[in-house]
Amino acid sequence: MKTFKVLGTGCKNCENTAALIEARARETGVDVTVEKVTDMAQIMAYGVMSTPGVVLDGKLLHAGGVPSPEKIAEWLAS
Repeated sequence: MKTFKVLGTGCKNCENTAALIEARARETGVDVTVEKVTDMAQIMAYGVMSTPGVVLDGKLLHAGGVPSPEKIAEWLAS
């Protein structure tokens, strides 16, 4: 199982990012957990200055803007 954290204040882009990860995981049959992190101290601990940020298994993969479906597919395949 892959564990994703979507870092952000709950804005529309953050919600869309979490939904895209969940949808792509369902399409590809990958078992994931998606946690939404809204606490600014936790977000800043990852060094994220622009949200949404995406963390996979403790590693920051993306910050700022909604990631492309292709990028999400790469994360799921790794």
